[in-house]
Amino acid sequence: MSYKSFKNPVIRGFYPDPSVCRVENKYYLVASSFQYFPGVPLFESEDLINWKQIGNVLTRKSQLPLDGVESSCGIFAPTIRHNNGRFYMTTTNVTGGGNFYVCTDDIYGAEWSEPIYVEQEGIDPSFYFENGKTYFMSNGHDKDGKSAIIQSEIDIETGKLLSEPRALWSGTGGRYLESPHLYKINNCYYLMAAEGGTEYGHMVTYARSENLWGPYEPYAENPVLTNRNLGGYPIQGIGHADLVDDINGNRWIFHLGFRQIHRWLTFHHLGREVFLMPVDFHDDGWFTAGENGTTTEEVSTDKIPGEIIQHFKNIFTFQNIESYEWRFLRNPDAENYIFGENSLKIKSSADTLDSIGSPSFIGLHQKEFVMELSVRITANDGEAGVTIYMDENHHYDLSFNGAAVKLKLNIGDIKQEKVSTPANEKETLLKIKSDAINYEFFCGDTSLGKAQTRYLSSEVAGGFTGVVIGLYSQYGEQEKFNEFRDFKLEYKQYNPLT
Repeated sequence: MSYKSFKNPVIRGFYPDPSVCRVENKYYLVASSFQYFPGVPLFESEDLINWKQIGNVLTRKSQLPLDGVESSCGIFAPTIRHNNGRFYMTTTNVTGGGNFYVCTDDIYGAEWSEPIYVEQEGIDPSFYFENGKTYFMSNGHDKDGKSAIIQSEIDIETGKLLSEPRALWSGTGGRYLESPHLYKINNCYYLMAAEGGTEYGHMVTYARSENLWGPYEPYAENPVLTNRNLGGYPIQGIGHADLVDDINGNRWIFHLGFRQIHRWLTFHHLGREVFLMPVDFHDDGWFTAGENGTTTEEVSTDKIPGEIIQHFKNIFTFQNIESYEWRFLRNPDAENYIFGENSLKIKSSADTLDSIGSPSFIGLHQKEFVMELSVRITANDGEAGVTIYMDENHHYDLSFNGAAVKLKLNIGDIKQEKVSTPANEKETLLKIKSDAINYEFFCGDTSLGKAQTRYLSSEVAGGFTGVVIGLYSQYGEQEKFNEFRDFKLEYKQYNPLT
């Protein structure tokens, strides 16, 4: 028996709430996007451990209105499913319409449809298809007002409810029952959910039934997967899972988790990421997951073919970044951005990084603790710079206005301009280096100071997102473009246990 190892997370950086489906020999995965546009990043894989983003599901303002949406609102947990040759993605816009779904017959070429809304309470919607019928699940309440996973039958063409939502299962008693997914395996229905909140107490639980509508019997050893008791382990917050089978009949569980910055420093700022663990079904029909019910950083399994090698993209430049990898804050004005072969021009908008608007900002999710970033900036109007951005109240900005380079630290109500160094030219080279504990900011090779990563963490800032590394322009007269050239972002692997 040959064992193959791979590393978690398999998709690194802020891509929470993963959902996955298999179509023939390929796998497709979606993740939450919150206030960022375009919405619901879409990934593809042929081997489950190597993933490439191939686009985004919500690419038009008509699908994703985000005006005035606060950070960590907007698009919550999506589910992707395939049925009768068509892909469906269902999700919740918590600040603009509630639960809805979109669909496409061509996941590579055609844009997804306009939203079809479903008048069912709750978040984290999911589909189950059987015998020509469509069932729609979300978290909600039973007739007594108790938290429960609820389900209705819907008309897949219109989203209209064909049955009243009914409670299927109330979980095991953990707080924030959410993330329902239903499967039929070996003539039995399995209902999986998350409990405990998407923090350190997060966990995956499940129940099963011989009937689609229940009653559902909980797994006696719930939670089936959690790291809540692994104090000092770098991977925490395990939950919000989806099952998928591979072409060889093996089953896997995809789920979110996060990497804390150090063994004994319980902060995380990269966001919730995508993790993968094997699943084993037993003779009694119940399944177990992970390594004794936990998720590990290194996974050794005989379910991955030996010839597969795991790869991560660790260098990003203007030349190799795909257009759909970029993120904007809320609905952007496309006229404020001009892409060249090795350059990007950005014109200021009326909004700034401190506002709940759409500043002239374009970013990439930070994927590793250890990174080096450099970009050459020509400032023609207002302020141009690089931001390490968690939300409008928590971000570190390294800026250039043609006269000075400034480091501005924004931590809640504390706004400090830490360093201002003279610049004699309209062009300068800005750099940022980081490890798990600190960011360090440079003008050329001159250090302007450090700032701790913990103050951009979810434990400090709150919310559900992770750090996005952004290029921005602000405080200009909205007439001239600032230019960014020679952009390079390079990552290195890091183990917080050492």
